Amino acid sequence: MNTDQPILPPSMLGILGGGQLGRMFTIAAKTMGYRVTVLDPDPNAPAAEFSDRHLCAAFDDQVALNELAECAAVTTEFENVNADAMRFLAKHTTVSPSGDCVAIAQNRIQEKSWIRKAGLQTAPYQAVCRKEDITEASAQYLPGILKTATLGYDGKGQIRVKTLEELRAAFAEHGRVDCVLEKMVDLRGEISVVVCRLNHENVCTFDPAENIHENGILAYSIVPARLSADVQQQAQEMARRLADELDYVGVLAVEIFVVGDTHELIVNEIATRPHNSGHHTINACAANQFQQQVRIMCKLPPADTRLLASCCMANILGDVWSENGSEPNWLPLMNNTHAHLHLYGKKNARAGRKMGHFTVLGADADAAFEAAKQLHASLTDKRNR
Repeated sequence: MNTDQPILPPSMLGILGGGQLGRMFTIAAKTMGYRVTVLDPDPNAPAAEFSDRHLCAAFDDQVALNELAECAAVTTEFENVNADAMRFLAKHTTVSPSGDCVAIAQNRIQEKSWIRKAGLQTAPYQAVCRKEDITEASAQYLPGILKTATLGYDGKGQIRVKTLEELRAAFAEHGRVDCVLEKMVDLRGEISVVVCRLNHENVCTFDPAENIHENGILAYSIVPARLSADVQQQAQEMARRLADELDYVGVLAVEIFVVGDTHELIVNEIATRPHNSGHHTINACAANQFQQQVRIMCKLPPADTRLLASCCMANILGDVWSENGSEPNWLPLMNNTHAHLHLYGKKNARAGRKMGHFTVLGADADAAFEAAKQLHASLTDKRNR
């Protein structure tokens, strides 16, 4: 269901998912004067703390979906939400992004097909859906990474393989579910571009973020990326092109590999929502990615995406909490007048779990990155705890 009329405060907005992205969306929406309903089965969902209404039910619960359908508009905070639930909601209210776009992002095979349909490059790949798909011809994609086609994130569902024997073993280890075999490339770095698109006339991008991973999980995002202006402009053009091909409405993150000495750009994957690498926009940009999510679902044009200061975003994982559950050493971070802490209100810290992030503003990207690394190291300093 769609009309062209903008949705204005104090309308009720709905979101599928109440994790940290839902929490930051809810804060943005409430600040802008909207009310928010969160659907999430977790009674301690981080977004629920700030919402007007928390529907504590499964994402495919029909009673809860009927209540969510009463909202003026609905969005999602994660791409593994039930796409059919989004299609149902679209019959009754405004939904962005569309269930069809979410379904594409849920499956690496479909996702890569759409990326190539847009005329953009991916790493060479082969779909592996049956053991018979692994043949001598598969050797051209080795060494490679066998990734499950669905439900993979933060490095999960991925196994590196060098030989056909390892490939067959990895396919069995994945449970013989649909997979993608991606050939490894001469990776020099990864950047991501967050696109904000209402329609073909109203689309903009944030500056590319340079991403540093540790153990498969994003650790730091540096903005502006330490690449040439031409490469950064090309990345933004690629992201817009993909959003146009999908006729996307909402906030879309496009992860891009930087390959070889020539810094060739190839698309890795997309996320049909705000992205971890875009959290810096809260403190370093004229408008942040969650405000954009609210604006676009309410049929308002995206706001100014200007970067106001060089910065570095650092993730805070549960690893920095002590074994006895005591808090990290927040003092150096809180004493730094250029650092901004965001905690997600999660009750239990555990290794690898994203508990929060902080963003450091700096004179340039290198200075911000160095400051972020030092502050992150200080979190485990037992002094002053």
